[in-house]
Amino acid sequence: MATKKVKIKIPRTKADQEDVFVSVNMETYLIKRGVEVEVPDYVAEVIQHQEEMFENIMIFNEEKASN
Repeated sequence: MATKKVKIKIPRTKADQEDVFVSVNMETYLIKRGVEVEVPDYVAEVIQHQEEMFENIMIFNEEKASN
């Protein structure tokens, strides 16, 4: 069965300039920031979950700092 590919672009920021390493079931990817690339859909899903977790951490830290 063919793997569905999707296009993603991980933004570059002042704080984040380095490439993004992703590993899924022994397959590894090094994704360059600021460049649109095509990856398997499951890799895009891992990156999406990672971003969601980072956002949750930021919210938690902001709430903790305001208490």
